[in-house]
Amino acid sequence: MDITDFYDTFFEEAEELLGDMERLLLELDVDEPDAEELNAIFRAAHSIKGGAGTFGFLVLQETTHILENLLDHTRRGELTLRRDIVDTFLEAKDMLHDQLNAYRNGEEPDQEAFERICKTLKQMALDELGGGGGENAPETKPAPTPEPVEESGTTAAADDESNAGQEATLCVALLNVAEKDRGLLVEELEQLGSVIEQQGDDKRYEVTLKTGVSGEDIEAVMCFIIDDEQLEITTAKASNQESAASSADKKIDEPEQAAEPDEAIAAESVSAAKVETSAPPEASAPTKAAKAQGKPQGGKAKNGSGESSLRVPVDKVDQIINLVGELIITQSMLDQTASEIDGITHTALHNGLNLLQRNARDLQEAVMSIRMMPMDYVFSRFPRLVRDLADKLEKDVELVTEGKSTELDKSLIERIIDPLTHLVRNSLDHGIESPDVREAKGKPRGGKLTLSAQHQGGNILIEVIDDGAGLNRAKLLAKAESNGLAVSDSMSDDEVWQLIFAPGFSTAEQVSDVSGRGVGMDVVKRNIQAMGGHVEILSREGQGTTTRIVLPLTLAILDGMSIKVGQEVFILPLGTVLESLQPSRDDLYTMAGSDQLLKVRDEYLPVIALHQVLDIDGARTELTECIVVIVQGEGRRYALMVDDLIGQQQVVVKNLETNYRKVPGISAATILGDGSVALILDIADLHRLSRRKTGQASHNSTKPTQEVLTS
Repeated sequence: MDITDFYDTFFEEAEELLGDMERLLLELDVDEPDAEELNAIFRAAHSIKGGAGTFGFLVLQETTHILENLLDHTRRGELTLRRDIVDTFLEAKDMLHDQLNAYRNGEEPDQEAFERICKTLKQMALDELGGGGGENAPETKPAPTPEPVEESGTTAAADDESNAGQEATLCVALLNVAEKDRGLLVEELEQLGSVIEQQGDDKRYEVTLKTGVSGEDIEAVMCFIIDDEQLEITTAKASNQESAASSADKKIDEPEQAAEPDEAIAAESVSAAKVETSAPPEASAPTKAAKAQGKPQGGKAKNGSGESSLRVPVDKVDQIINLVGELIITQSMLDQTASEIDGITHTALHNGLNLLQRNARDLQEAVMSIRMMPMDYVFSRFPRLVRDLADKLEKDVELVTEGKSTELDKSLIERIIDPLTHLVRNSLDHGIESPDVREAKGKPRGGKLTLSAQHQGGNILIEVIDDGAGLNRAKLLAKAESNGLAVSDSMSDDEVWQLIFAPGFSTAEQVSDVSGRGVGMDVVKRNIQAMGGHVEILSREGQGTTTRIVLPLTLAILDGMSIKVGQEVFILPLGTVLESLQPSRDDLYTMAGSDQLLKVRDEYLPVIALHQVLDIDGARTELTECIVVIVQGEGRRYALMVDDLIGQQQVVVKNLETNYRKVPGISAATILGDGSVALILDIADLHRLSRRKTGQASHNSTKPTQEVLTS
């Protein structure tokens, strides 16, 4: 049996369990800890220990074993929680995460760090328990303490298994396991004890096992290989007295064999057929009756009920999305061809194409929803960051999250984590004042930081809101001027707030390990723009600052406006289009050189002549004969000269850099219904390109664009 086949499943599931453990530790009320939360933390550690032991990850197993013992004393009320104890548990969780990553990368964990965390945990046991928790020092194969277990169709009798290391005979039933897989599972059981007897068929195969480990430990190991519904553990004695069909029901009818609810340890069942990247743990151990009915209380449904799920690699989902994109393009081509055919004579054909269009759109939306992930995946990372950073800065900060169920494309949700981290650190360091300063201003001593997400049309709006000091306009202008930036007192507040995104810009009076070096915010803006979004700042001095990020829900599908310049068709992202108009000569103003401005309702907008920037032949060159589209990019507005507006349509985005190269002024490409390629314009980059070309006849600077247009 090649056990390495299960490595990826273990790493993913252990990662989720560690995330659950951290979240629950942060939510704990140290004065009145919730018993079910303590049990859930213990179960997470226990499941990781069992899996680590199976795969031979000894350092991870031994570290988790010591932590598990301390958590066991905590949930039994023998160790009184304090904030510093929770901090130590969080430190141990971080160490487990590092060890897990080391094994994932095929390396051995840091031995010095391992010894240090073990020493810390054992010292805690000595200090808090008088040595009562230190008897289980790290061993190569620590003998686990058997516990009564009960989990979704899995039962284990308590009988005489309460003493660590005492051998017992258990009957392990494999349910609905095919013969080709059964042999591998039996080999796995042989590593946990001595197999005395095995018999049965594909529906129910029983293995009699003599072992010194508990039924719970067996389950914790096997749950990384098969579903928990496929495993049933009883004592050999009980299994001989009861038939397979009625064993679960009889267990319910015999309360004397059941462990008390607060003593039952439901090992965290982690199925190899689970798809969510981040899933909340069950809040409490379900009751027996609920398990018998297959309805865990307060938890999600198990496989076989209405909410089962599959773990699917992301590249397979991406492949499906690409195929759906090709289907949409093919459907557009058929529509283009059908538009030239008489609709009365070929009514059935047109009806069929209309049905195909609806089905293709439904399929597209369904497939796109597979890639969508809740913002909770991002927000769940910040309670720990805020807690640790607030302690470091000696500030009292409450974190509030809103809209955690709001969904965003997976490719974007992973890229937004770093920008949000910079913004949160900035709010804590520069925004929210110290408790004494806040009190002097008449504010509550504790600050408030809010992370929110909501859908807004075809975009997602993410906000970082603090109730701190806000931005100081005069201070920002003075700092910008000292940095050599072109500023004036007539600048609007929005323009002044955007100064903080300038490279090397910082108003921090001293550099710390948190911030003050003038790096970070410019990277935030660039990263957000690279995702097709933009960032805005709203601030009131003394009341706080709101940083708003607007992103498209996905980069795979785009709502666009088709425009025509000469004989070329381009796509403008619909989110950048504000309005279109026919300019008059009275609204045109020529600046020094050949720069032109268009006056639109007392606002002067730079004119971008698309035919000039991209060297397009046969286009209209007189501005008054063109249509001007008012577009927005990087927080500024521009007047874009085009020949015609074709219409609005949804297009499948094709990455140009992957298939060709980076082209100035172009963000991506798409395929139109007639099979031709249309380039998707990058507004901000077009303006930069226009500025470089103004007053010059630099054909070489746009040569790559010309190659795309003529290919």
